[in-house]
Amino acid sequence: MKIFSSVRWLPVCGIFFLAETHAATLHTGNTSHPAHTAAPKKKKKGAAPVAQSEELAVSGRHILRSSQVTLRHQILEQQVPGTNPLKTLAQMPGVQFQSDDPQGLDTYSNQLYMHGFQQTAIGMTLDGMPLGEPTFRNYNGLNPIQAISSENVERLDVTQSAGAESSASTNNLGGTINYVSSSPRDKMGGQINQTFGSNALYHSFFRFDSGRLNDSGTKFYASYMRNQTDKWKGGGDQFMQQVNAKLVQPIGRQSQVSAFFDWDQLQMVNYQDYTPNWLKNNGYYIDNFYGLPNAWQNAYNASEGKFPASYKNINDPKDASYYDSTATSGDYFGGVTADLLLTNKLRWKTTFYGHEETGHGTYANPYACSNPTASPCPVEDDKVRLNGGRIFEQVRKPYIERYGILSSFNYSIGHHAISAGVWYENNHYSSFAYAYQQPLPGEGSPLNPFGSFKGVPRRTLWGQQYNTNTFTAFVQDTWHPVPSLALHFGFKSMQNVTRVGDAQNWSLMYPTLTSSQSLTTAYAFLPHISADWIFLRKHQIFFDISKNAHAYSQSGYNSSNAPMAVSQAAYNATKDSLRPETAWTFAAGYRYTDKIVQASLYLYRTNFNNRLQQILSNTGSGALLSNTTATVQNVGGVTMNGVDAGITVMLAPRLALFNSVSYNHSVYDQNISSGGKTYNTKNHQVVAYPKFMYKSRLSYEYHSIEAYVDAQYYSRRSFDYVGDFKMAPYWMSDLGLSYTLHDIGLSSKRALNVHKIVFSFNIYNLSGTKYASTMGQNGFTMDNSNNSAFNNQSILLGAPRQFFGSIRAEF
Repeated sequence: MKIFSSVRWLPVCGIFFLAETHAATLHTGNTSHPAHTAAPKKKKKGAAPVAQSEELAVSGRHILRSSQVTLRHQILEQQVPGTNPLKTLAQMPGVQFQSDDPQGLDTYSNQLYMHGFQQTAIGMTLDGMPLGEPTFRNYNGLNPIQAISSENVERLDVTQSAGAESSASTNNLGGTINYVSSSPRDKMGGQINQTFGSNALYHSFFRFDSGRLNDSGTKFYASYMRNQTDKWKGGGDQFMQQVNAKLVQPIGRQSQVSAFFDWDQLQMVNYQDYTPNWLKNNGYYIDNFYGLPNAWQNAYNASEGKFPASYKNINDPKDASYYDSTATSGDYFGGVTADLLLTNKLRWKTTFYGHEETGHGTYANPYACSNPTASPCPVEDDKVRLNGGRIFEQVRKPYIERYGILSSFNYSIGHHAISAGVWYENNHYSSFAYAYQQPLPGEGSPLNPFGSFKGVPRRTLWGQQYNTNTFTAFVQDTWHPVPSLALHFGFKSMQNVTRVGDAQNWSLMYPTLTSSQSLTTAYAFLPHISADWIFLRKHQIFFDISKNAHAYSQSGYNSSNAPMAVSQAAYNATKDSLRPETAWTFAAGYRYTDKIVQASLYLYRTNFNNRLQQILSNTGSGALLSNTTATVQNVGGVTMNGVDAGITVMLAPRLALFNSVSYNHSVYDQNISSGGKTYNTKNHQVVAYPKFMYKSRLSYEYHSIEAYVDAQYYSRRSFDYVGDFKMAPYWMSDLGLSYTLHDIGLSSKRALNVHKIVFSFNIYNLSGTKYASTMGQNGFTMDNSNNSAFNNQSILLGAPRQFFGSIRAEF
């Protein structure tokens, strides 16, 4: 199988490079408007397969840089249908993706790191439309899996470490990821996917393409996706359904108006947050009671201190199993884009978009009563003052409503490709937490966590409402003084103003929250400089230098490193030292490409300044739900030095072996003082990200058969800021096999043909590794004094070995 294409220079657009790190196509640079993409070359029978994306025509309005790579649709198709594209992206050097489910769909556990930065510092967009910070309870966007079905993703354009000043984001300290949706096909047709797998997985996908409806070329597609699976431990299931639609109306040969629409609904029973203590002493399968026999009675017994025998070594047994923990959300998201060629040198592109998200997350909180055994709870010991029950349903209800516009001009003159643009967005975000009354024993069934809770007695625990206005602008120019050299300069300006209104709180449990405050992030000049040079036919070098900034985050009370999601007293104590996070990144690289060997080297240094950190002050009994308080403070900087090295060797015409190593030395620049104590964090590795990663992939393709096996190694990860407690290293491996049938007639006259039927089989976690996956979803402790890190309930476990079988038909 051909892995790399040759290095090619396109006279107008500059240099780009097809950099394959697995048996599909990864290339640098943004590709053009679909109308300008050449048809893939046909493959002769018996010949070695050709990477279909290597012949591309690129219009002059797109800027291509060698710090960019693209994950194309072909590699996404090799995964289990419905798999999160970010999980596939983790096969790249320097990228780590974690999730507690095999498809990477559980939004609570999704965790992406790229060159030391978590996803909260990576800008993400879909067709240029901002997706905000793709975290659980996102405050200014939505998780990419909720924005587009993976089957409709044409590619991911990834900028590592530096640059991407044109991206519509206010958090891209560590790079950007732009999802590009596939275009409707010119001929009427469709696609049907059906997957079955471990834990009663049932994934279905249906897509209809209209084809060209008239002489002007009007075309559209509409799709429906449904994914449902039981949890691999505990009870309950995880369910998601989604509708996507896209309409394209060409205007002449090189302009078009398009519209994209997304609706999704997500209902997930979460896995229980783990501590290292439980993982070591109590096994791999502790989980919540929901969905299991006698669940409510067992949960109520636990609230009274009557625990299962297997919990005898747990220092905080109430937090080991709640009755339920769930997440529900729904989105309407979409936009309309006009991409117009005004002259043969000038192009104008404008997008209007909007987004609304509703939903709620639940915990059955067993800390309603301070009396250890009384039921019902005496009034003087009742924290929520509802019905005296020992358990109440703690429900968080976030809401997002945002609208925005992006507009840019691209102009080609001489050896220059110049572009400039603006982005404006207004975002309203609210986050409220309520205590809903659960029945006393013998008084009825517990609440349905996926219900509306309408008419159920409740109390407002806390609530905050934010309003944010964002404006950014950029200018950039790529100049080709000679055909083999591309020089790029650009900058971005940003202003982000957030105000939090009057807050609410239940004084028996929570302090007065930050109210009537505002924070502004403003930078007039965030520069980006880069160069690409092909100095010999098979050799390329490049460098990137950029400065980026992160606007202040928002969230509900004590949920992240958002400066105003704390008590008023905590905010007052730190507000004078708050500064927006910034990062200077310096990167350089080298690539060599021929038919047998392709090699790459990427080096980077990042100076990350004014890092904002949430510091937990209590991880004792009931800390996860009731008593944890936090401060968010400026704790100084992080210095990141790293290197990625990769090599692909063609062992035979159809057999490729890829290997990569990544080393990241990301350390805190200062010690941290908090609560009157100084912690020795200086020169210690950042939390949750391994210093060393090794990735390997062996792939084979012959006629209609494709097969691969890959392996990934992750070294130890710090589980507290001082670094005196680390999670164990681990190996992971996956296997994939597929067989394709082409051009199958379904009638005697072949009036109805199936262009392709693909049968595939995948094994996730081939070796059955038991490991800690996501880390820090509930925060990190400063150190492991008094076993605080050992007992910190802030890891999620990775799924064991899983099997999947799929069939895909394309008409």
